Amino acid sequence: MRSPRRCSRNGCPRQAVATLTYVYNESTAVVGPLAAFAEPHTYDLCEPHARSLTAPRGWDVVRHEGEFEPPPPTTDDLVALAEAVREAARPVAPRPPEDDKATNSTPQTGRRGHLRVIPPNH
Repeated sequence: MRSPRRCSRNGCPRQAVATLTYVYNESTAVVGPLAAFAEPHTYDLCEPHARSLTAPRGWDVVRHEGEFEPPPPTTDDLVALAEAVREAARPVAPRPPEDDKATNSTPQTGRRGHLRVIPPNH
């Protein structure tokens, strides 16, 4: 499943709810609702960073008036989640028996999807 877009500010773990775009030829920073897609020359911001953004001297800031809402889950997110659940529930095919020497000398580990079972030490 795709993770939600995060704030572009260094070290900020919060979810993005706004998009910052610079309009260089007009010396303007525009902070608006989160864009549908991440663009290369824009920055995603969480609400505290979107509200507290300041621009360089001589620049204007145009800020969205109203609440910044987190984006709703998309159908892509829901489909990815359903596929992950189906994959985790899928039975694992039995492994063919291995040579007795290899079985006795090294502990065996089993895999199921992204999980690994490690036997206890004897």
